[in-house]
Amino acid sequence: MDYQELQKQTVVKLREMAKEYPDVEGASGMKKEQLVDMLCDKMGIEKPHAVAVGVDKAEIKKKIAELKKVRDEALQKKDRQTLIATRRKLHQLRRKLRKAVKVV
Repeated sequence: MDYQELQKQTVVKLREMAKEYPDVEGASGMKKEQLVDMLCDKMGIEKPHAVAVGVDKAEIKKKIAELKKVRDEALQKKDRQTLIATRRKLHQLRRKLRKAVKVV
């Protein structure tokens, strides 16, 4: 069984699977996300993680941090035009970063 198959299971089925492990307590009160994570740990299943592909993630994050400072200054000065332009650039960079993320 892999991570995707666990995700497709219902909460009821995941709770039944959790009962197979005697050291698990409180499975009846866990949410699906918690159950899947716990079962992955117990079964030794590797969880997928996101990786940015095709872009320089560090450079984009650096630009975002700089733009946040500019945005804060524009808010303090009540400079509406700079604020709007900065927010637009922030939005574009965040979208670019999200689109580049690939689950591995």
